[in-house]
This record gives sequence, structure tokens and C-alpha cells, in this order.
Amino acid sequence: MRKFTFLCLFFVGLFTVYAENTYSYLTFEMTDGAKFSVQASSLSLSVKGNVLTVGEYEFVVSNLTKMYFSAVNETTTTKVDTVADAAFDEAVEIYNLKGEKVGKKELSKGVFIVKKRNGTNKIVVR
Repeated sequence: MRKFTFLCLFFVGLFTVYAENTYSYLTFEMTDGAKFSVQASSLSLSVKGNVLTVGEYEFVVSNLTKMYFSAVNETTTTKVDTVADAAFDEAVEIYNLKGEKVGKKELSKGVFIVKKRNGTNKIVVR
């Protein structure tokens, strides 16, 4: 595990100058297939135990399968459902991605977790 971490940090440092001119993002691919991109300019990386800290974000090293530079933001979201207005009216509780409870009238653009009696959905408000 240490070899993988050291090797990743070495390549990040080696290609940072080249990547800043060509690629704008450092993308991490997780074991579940999800991808998360971070702006490559002025990145700070550190490793403590099994946690890789990239700027303000933290990743568990054992959950990472790939790390590479990319020209576009490749961040993926999973299981975002389309919810009809009628189904939205059945919402019992609504939370933002920070985990804060919000009211229906307080929704702005973004992603929210909607708890209903028959299940939970992620929704996107545009």
C-alpha cells in the first residue's frame, strides 16, 4: 500500500507542471466505479495512514483504483432519480448534501436527498 501511495505522489509531482498546461483536473476513480475530479492547479497532497488528502478532500486509499489527469471534470453521481412533482409533494424530509434539513420552499439549484414514506431519492433541482 505504501508503494502505491508513494508511486502516486511521485507521478503527481512529476507531471504537475505538464498537467497544469494540458489537463485541468486530477481525477480519482473509486472501487465502485464513481469518479471525482479536483482542479489540478495549486494542489496539495498528503498521506496520513490510509487517508490521502487532496486539497480539502479526503480519500481512503484502499477505495481508490485509479488516479489520473484529465482535461474535463469527470465527477460522476450515482442513482439520481427523476421525481415528479406529485412524488415530491409526498416528501417527509429533505436534506442538502451537507446533511442539513431544508424545507421545500428553501430549495435552490443543487442535489438533495428526499425521504418519503416508501423510500429515499436523490434529486437534482435545476
